[in-house]
Amino acid sequence: SCPGKMLLRTDLQYCTDSLLKDANGKQAERKSYNPWGLHCHRQHLNRMSSKHNENKLHQFLLLENVVSKYNYPCILDLKMGTRQHGDDASEEKKARHIKKCEQSTSASLGVRICGMQVYQADTGHFLCKDKYDGRKLSVEGFRQTLHQFLCNGNHLQTDLLEPIILRLKALLAVIRKQSSYRFYSSSLLIIYEGQEPKENTAPLEKHLHFQKTNCASPHSSHPSRVDVRMIDFAHTTFKGSKCNHTTYDGPDHGYIFGLENLIKILQNISEGK
Repeated sequence: SCPGKMLLRTDLQYCTDSLLKDANGKQAERKSYNPWGLHCHRQHLNRMSSKHNENKLHQFLLLENVVSKYNYPCILDLKMGTRQHGDDASEEKKARHIKKCEQSTSASLGVRICGMQVYQADTGHFLCKDKYDGRKLSVEGFRQTLHQFLCNGNHLQTDLLEPIILRLKALLAVIRKQSSYRFYSSSLLIIYEGQEPKENTAPLEKHLHFQKTNCASPHSSHPSRVDVRMIDFAHTTFKGSKCNHTTYDGPDHGYIFGLENLIKILQNISEGK
């Protein structure tokens, strides 16, 4: 940081202890292994409090923190589909989003990286990348970044590949059956616990909570090590929706194209290709 500015350098690795401080600026007792998330949250609260009068009533949308139960949350944010603009986009915004897609893997693969943080066990730091890194990637660069997301600094975590691929295949089967739904500008989060389990020989069922329940209990002390979530539905449309501008027929082929390529690349990584 520098006076008057808060800068995020995407090549910087954040030390997990130095960012965790209490309200008085003193080193706090460590209760979280992801203080960078807490740091971002406090920045956001400070911005909100400076913009809004505390004596006035405001309405906010409350979002679930889907990584709150992870000690070292590794997160990959993927913008899905070959089209990113919603039906309500202005001509200027439409042209801007079309250009971003054409110049990135959104066009060639139907998916591009919007953000990533992955815990590096060898250094105890998080490696971070942002949306600007993702836009510059070639198809091969995208594949290499996926490989990097699954590497903890010591080795490739091959045990994560099968549960991630199975979840993506399950999602693909559902999306193929949806008629009229368009998930423009939505993202897919791939999440896993960066702290490796003590027993690497745990049965596959341990990773696949979704076969028995839709997700781990909100109060569960043993969340699944892997999770996949669709997020950001502001521009999603379907037949009968309130803000329906265009009625589409059949499944979202751009989203399906992205999922198929994502699965294919992960399978190739799994096979050592």
